[in-house]
Amino acid sequence: MKKMILALAAVCLIWPALVQADEFQVAVAANFTEPSKAIAAEFEKETGHKATLIFGPTGGFETQVRQGAPFDVLLAANTKTPKNLEGDGLIKPGSRFTYAQGALALWSAQEGLVDDQGNILKSDKFKFLAVADPDLAPYGKAAYDVLKAWSLLEPLEKAKKIVTGNDIGKTFQLIDSGNAEIGFIAWSQVCREGKLSKGSVWQVPANLYSPIVQDAVILKGAADKAAVQAFADYLKNSPKAREIILSFGYTLP
Repeated sequence: MKKMILALAAVCLIWPALVQADEFQVAVAANFTEPSKAIAAEFEKETGHKATLIFGPTGGFETQVRQGAPFDVLLAANTKTPKNLEGDGLIKPGSRFTYAQGALALWSAQEGLVDDQGNILKSDKFKFLAVADPDLAPYGKAAYDVLKAWSLLEPLEKAKKIVTGNDIGKTFQLIDSGNAEIGFIAWSQVCREGKLSKGSVWQVPANLYSPIVQDAVILKGAADKAAVQAFADYLKNSPKAREIILSFGYTLP
């Protein structure tokens, strides 16, 4: 009898946590894939709430949101998309905030191929250059800014050297697989604790492209979900989340 009472008491202690735990969906810009996985894992460990992550291009997510996709949070790779959604009344009022600022890199899976000045772009040492779709992915737009600044876009397009991924994740795969020798990616995709994880890289000077400021929003349908607000607060204010973001080479607002 005593054991039964103790067991029931234990269930009573655990039950509130089980009842309060919730699951929700987060649409994540592809560049933020690995940081978001780490942040979601820490958030679940601390709160019990589970964030289901869906990765893709920011432009594609905007279209899906407008079509009624059941996302609760959007972690965009720009400020334009969240502002557009805010202007059209599709987000929780006052929920938009900047969670990170990204950096662009020219990368190759091959060691020693990309020099630290990016001069390979002006050479004949590569057959294909991978770039994310500039209409869907802010990192693709930033890459086009660089090519235009160096007057390389037209010659490379004419030579049919540019291959396109519809998001920065697909672009990374094109390079990592060897289908393109070099390509523009998010520095966060190959940065671990501030250092290059593999291959060779040129960290593109920030004055060659428009700042990649990344905003988050809670979508309108999730306005009353406490777990969603808790996740947004965690991303914005948690020292652990901020530590993770910095470790992947982003800067903080």
